[in-house]
Amino acid sequence: MTEVAFHFNAPDKLGYVCRFVRKALRHDARVTVAAPAQVLAHLSARLWKSAPSDFLAHATPGCDAALAALSPVVLVEDAAQSPHHQILLNLHDELPAAAQAFERVVEVVSLDDMDRALARQRWKGYAAQGYAIQRHDLVLKGM
Repeated sequence: MTEVAFHFNAPDKLGYVCRFVRKALRHDARVTVAAPAQVLAHLSARLWKSAPSDFLAHATPGCDAALAALSPVVLVEDAAQSPHHQILLNLHDELPAAAQAFERVVEVVSLDDMDRALARQRWKGYAAQGYAIQRHDLVLKGM
């Protein structure tokens, strides 16, 4: 069954996603980031601006399917459109319809009250579907 994890208290949500992606790539993981188009545009810019030693190449929405399949990181609006099914970073406000297609789903939650409230609803949705959920408090970890 798909593993679900919530990473709470990210002071800079997109910054944390960049660090998560960097770490995942060091372990040869394939990552899908699902988010609204505007968020994907901001994230793509941040991934390109990483330090040269941490270059985070990625495929963006609308790119050639063959390129997306070769890229270790794929940014999509709809997770079901990803060629990869290892790790899904869900940045949408709602549950991903394709969660069960992935080995792991990671929800990143900022310090924003609205983001936290929406995360609680997603947590309840995953629990109602029978997923065991892991909780990672980034404040306690010292990020």
